[in-house]
Amino acid sequence: MGLLDDKVVLVNGGSQGVGAAIARAAVREGAVVAVTGRRPEPGEALVGELSAVGGKAMFIRADLSDAEQATHAVGDVVAAYGRVDCLVNSAGLTSRGTLLDTTPELFDQHIAINLKAPFFAMQAAVADMVGRAAPGTIVNIITSSAHGGQPFLAPYVAAKAGLIGLTRNAAHAHRWDRIRINGLNIGWTATEGEDATQRTFHDAGDDWREEAAARLPMGKLGQPDEIADFVVLLLSDRSGVVTGSVIDWDQNVLGGLD
Repeated sequence: MGLLDDKVVLVNGGSQGVGAAIARAAVREGAVVAVTGRRPEPGEALVGELSAVGGKAMFIRADLSDAEQATHAVGDVVAAYGRVDCLVNSAGLTSRGTLLDTTPELFDQHIAINLKAPFFAMQAAVADMVGRAAPGTIVNIITSSAHGGQPFLAPYVAAKAGLIGLTRNAAHAHRWDRIRINGLNIGWTATEGEDATQRTFHDAGDDWREEAAARLPMGKLGQPDEIADFVVLLLSDRSGVVTGSVIDWDQNVLGGLD
């Protein structure tokens, strides 16, 4: 018996990185999985990979900067499989901006992808769950930077901090519907997107992962498959009644000083 046997799981931003790892873990635990992404190539490749190991998966092309597409993605899953049991919001925009140089356009981009898309995806998924009088689970992938973050992450932090508040608000609002909603503040993680970010914004070389790992307490960056296992646990009944929790999945301790 898998932790997510016969569950229908939608992973927004699931075609690469942490989202793709979550999709793989969910399939291993018995779920039917749908993933969204802007580019069809990695999304279709992931579906092919999951199908090759006996999984049932679909790719939905969606630009989550458009709230209507976030809503329609949930509708596409319901049309294909009859319901949504679990939702993971893992899409994220991490482009840089400080308080002084962030433009209104950049700020709006962060709000659209990091806050508005999760809001309306949750709205659609919860409406499906409530309409069926069925329990469900949602996990929002947030960031440890939401506690304050680096100066060059001002619009990112603003949006993700909003997602923390939304997670708790929605969890409180729908606990009597047996819908559990939790968040994960992940730390520095080794993903394709992070590699591109380090090279684009920080002039990183090919050995940036090794250099970063040497500066971290556990001697390594966070790994997508480790995060995925934790997310599957939160999506599953194995996590019991926990809801409204925003967990720091990181090797740095909030408030700890050297």
